[in-house]
Amino acid sequence: MHVPDGILSMPVMVATNSIAITTLGLVWNRIRHLLTQNTIPKVALLTAFLFVAQMINIPVLGGTSAHLAGATLAVLLVGPAMGIFVMLVVLTVQMLVFQDGGLFAWGANVLNIAILPVLISYIFLSLYYKIARKYALYIPLRALSIFITAWFSIQAGALICGLELGLSGLAPLQKIISVMMVVHSVTGILEGILTVLIAELIIANRPDLIFTFFTKSDLVHE
Repeated sequence: MHVPDGILSMPVMVATNSIAITTLGLVWNRIRHLLTQNTIPKVALLTAFLFVAQMINIPVLGGTSAHLAGATLAVLLVGPAMGIFVMLVVLTVQMLVFQDGGLFAWGANVLNIAILPVLISYIFLSLYYKIARKYALYIPLRALSIFITAWFSIQAGALICGLELGLSGLAPLQKIISVMMVVHSVTGILEGILTVLIAELIIANRPDLIFTFFTKSDLVHE
């Protein structure tokens, strides 16, 4: 979903960059006290992993590309605010060092790959937590909920990216949204499978690394 420079209209660029900058300020104000000697290694490792995962790009349309995102995994490990921050760092480094995504399209890429997918992931995982806690279905629902969450997070990003491209006049809105959604529905399946495998591996060996709104009893059925 990386969008290069030169294809977004001025209103879309202004709107998306404004949203991204505002969100960055809100997120930094929320997480700055959380960056300690204990949390920095975990955040750094997650950032490095997502950086590598996002560098595998599949061309889609008009210079855009599809790739793994990792928003759901970020929320599982560090929560929504820190998750957005981690994704934002990854996207900014990719843009500055590897020209993966345009400078003026930075806000759009942050919105498509970081902000919206992370928020969707947090909402879906929170819903799973409430259902699982009410009906004691932690293990049966967990893997399925993580997969569905990861898939929908990719679809949400694809939808907003399609809207940005359509509103910028790159192609008819309905057509470009259809293409983005179809391509990313396949990418979302891979994202879901990998997220489940990584999450289950972490839960099995280090459940303490999972974000705190999941208690141990929510992760390991006793």
